[in-house]
Amino acid sequence: MAILITDECINCGACEPECPNNAIYDVGQEWSYSDGTSLSGIVTLTDGQEVDADEMKAPLSDEFYFIVPDKCTECVGFHDEPQCVSVCPVNCCVDDPDRRESEDILEARKNLLHE
Repeated sequence: MAILITDECINCGACEPECPNNAIYDVGQEWSYSDGTSLSGIVTLTDGQEVDADEMKAPLSDEFYFIVPDKCTECVGFHDEPQCVSVCPVNCCVDDPDRRESEDILEARKNLLHE
């Protein structure tokens, strides 16, 4: 699964530098799959979707920090637990109930992002 940031976020920014995949972005910030990863050009994500890793995407939130689900690995392959969850002072980094993924998928995503 991926982690999501709820609307209880106080925009403190503690989570952003902790993410090994650069999946966390500031309020209203454009993002790309290539940010902080080894991806470049046209790539196939773990769900089979083809994307331009360098294309800038619209922000997922203009109210609070957000996590790009296709870049989130729950820190699998880096840490024993999601670092955003462990540093959040208001516990607003939570499991996304709409995105349940196995550890194998998370590991495959980590490998894709950091070839």
